[in-house]
Amino acid sequence: MSHATPKRARNHRRKPNGGDRTRNTNAWRIEGSWDHRPDLPVVIRTPDRKHARRVVRELVGKGAYVIFQEHVGWDRWTTVEEIDGAAVLAEAAAEQQLAAAGHPPTPPFYRPDADDRHRSWLAGWEAAADAREQAQRAAEQAAAALTARRRRIAVEAARDARTLMQPPAIVRPEHRQRARHITGAQR
Repeated sequence: MSHATPKRARNHRRKPNGGDRTRNTNAWRIEGSWDHRPDLPVVIRTPDRKHARRVVRELVGKGAYVIFQEHVGWDRWTTVEEIDGAAVLAEAAAEQQLAAAGHPPTPPFYRPDADDRHRSWLAGWEAAADAREQAQRAAEQAAAALTARRRRIAVEAARDARTLMQPPAIVRPEHRQRARHITGAQR
């Protein structure tokens, strides 16, 4: 009968897995900061990617500049995405202003990769509206000036009508000068 080999005598060991064994408890990191308080950023670490994405959306909705990072080991992070929440909110507000003002919505072919496409589209429509308004104001001022000029001329014509109906003074007999006859030698 064979006896069992004592455990300390067994020399068979499983080959260790060659993979990286660094504990990665916080796989995702979110940094959010605001312009009005840049010295107080929000830093959130989580192993759940879906939770991290939800936090990113919430911070962007609050107008924060968000940096979404992934853990690469030994407390080193790589940036996955950077989002300017204030710009995103401004774009949404510009889109709502377009609809409220009755302007056409931003077409898909208008600067498709630009971050401020809705804002610049709105600015173009507002500039055109301002130009129309200024042109209308200038036309009204020109019409008012023309009316005032016509009135002034009519008042002058009514005032000076009697004088204008008479011949000039040098033609009238009382103002006529006598011709002086001089000889040719004195000329």
